Amino acid sequence: MTQSCNLVKEWEERRDTANSYYKQGRFQEYLDLVKENLQLARAIADRAREGHTLNDMGLAYLGCCQLEQALESFHQAFAVAIEIGNLQAEATALSNLGSTHNRMGKISQALEYLDKAAEIFRTLKDTPGEISTLNDIALIYIRIGEPKRSLLLHNQILAMRRLLGDFSGEATTLNGLGFAYSVLGEYENALEFLQAALPIQKATKNVVGEAITLNNIASIYIDIGQPKKALLLYHQVLLSRQAMGDRSGEANTLNNMGYIYNQLDSHRKALKLYRQAVEIYQKQGDSLGEIATLLNMGSLYAKTKRKSLARVCYQNAQQLAEAIADPNIQKKVKQFIDAL
Repeated sequence: MTQSCNLVKEWEERRDTANSYYKQGRFQEYLDLVKENLQLARAIADRAREGHTLNDMGLAYLGCCQLEQALESFHQAFAVAIEIGNLQAEATALSNLGSTHNRMGKISQALEYLDKAAEIFRTLKDTPGEISTLNDIALIYIRIGEPKRSLLLHNQILAMRRLLGDFSGEATTLNGLGFAYSVLGEYENALEFLQAALPIQKATKNVVGEAITLNNIASIYIDIGQPKKALLLYHQVLLSRQAMGDRSGEANTLNNMGYIYNQLDSHRKALKLYRQAVEIYQKQGDSLGEIATLLNMGSLYAKTKRKSLARVCYQNAQQLAEAIADPNIQKKVKQFIDAL
């Protein structure tokens, strides 16, 4: 009995340490500790803790951009939750499955999982869980071209966070509101919300959130015709993402920097950055990121009268879009091809 209590205590202490790594964006170290904790949970023969650890492992794989492994871990966590009748764990697994499918570009499946999760969280009166899931849904609305719907949902989430006194989460929602306004072209409103998020993220040492907000501000500087100002911010974001080992975020920033250098007619520099981004996206299996970068690269080739190379980029993007089977992405790629 004493040994069992000691093992449980060890599991809890290791999980606390692992969570601190996760908050710092140290995902590989987080994953290493979580793997040890999974063995420990199985040694104790505690199915509930095993389920929690499988969920933690999924989050670690997501942080390391290993999406298939994340999906497998969340499915296992979901199976354990169903087996032991833990509705809370079931909702958490469904929410994480939704987030992972979203990252993989499988939007309809993502929304299906997230809607189910939000319904369970609401039934359980678990407001933080519901907020987290609604936040993911709001971001998907932007992705599928419904920013006004996203804006309504983010305003609902902001009120819920403030009622809870969730200071750190408030910054996440302010960032989401800023992003939605930027998609609508309301740049003044967008900057107001994004700049309100930054001091909160700094105060709560949310390095990941700060990088996302800076990235969104830089995107607005591009849209309002201040590319050099955007480039300065992107260099800052790139260093931050490289330090965190955030490979997907690094690729996204390289792609954005390439876009600016293309605007500034530094074509060789832009192509170098695009190629680096494509290489990372391919390794991570991030087809959406790769498509976006291939379209940017093709546009550069078209702009510099190298249509055959542009066509190759667009055709590669088209193949990836067909594999994802997302009509919005396919339509976008076709527009680039038709314009060539």
